[in-house]
Amino acid sequence: MMFDDFFDDMFDEPLLHRNAVTAMRCDIREKDGSYLLDIELPGCKKEDIKMDLEDGYLTVSAVRDTRKEEKDDQGNIIRQERVQGSCSRSFYVGEAVTPEDIKAHYDNGELKIVLPKKDAPAVETKKTIMIE
Repeated sequence: MMFDDFFDDMFDEPLLHRNAVTAMRCDIREKDGSYLLDIELPGCKKEDIKMDLEDGYLTVSAVRDTRKEEKDDQGNIIRQERVQGSCSRSFYVGEAVTPEDIKAHYDNGELKIVLPKKDAPAVETKKTIMIE
């Protein structure tokens, strides 16, 4: 029957699930003075993904719009679904990291980000000036 899978797959897409944050699985590794982030974004297109750097936080967000349409032999719509979902994650990378420092590549549902491991700028210590 055509409607057998209706309730099973209506919200089956990972980024459309009500707990969408679990869909953005992330592995973080440290290697050669850099951090490597591998973020899973299954089914997303590169243009659906956005990265922002503000106040030392790198935010990765994805929006997905899924439309399904099924027609019978005469072209009548039997089922039409429109579902939109989004997810977002923020990572503190430090205020010393600039957008030019961050490299990102998206392929086959996986976003790979490389960013340098930078120490926070040293806070200048108080210096006393001798009075003559």
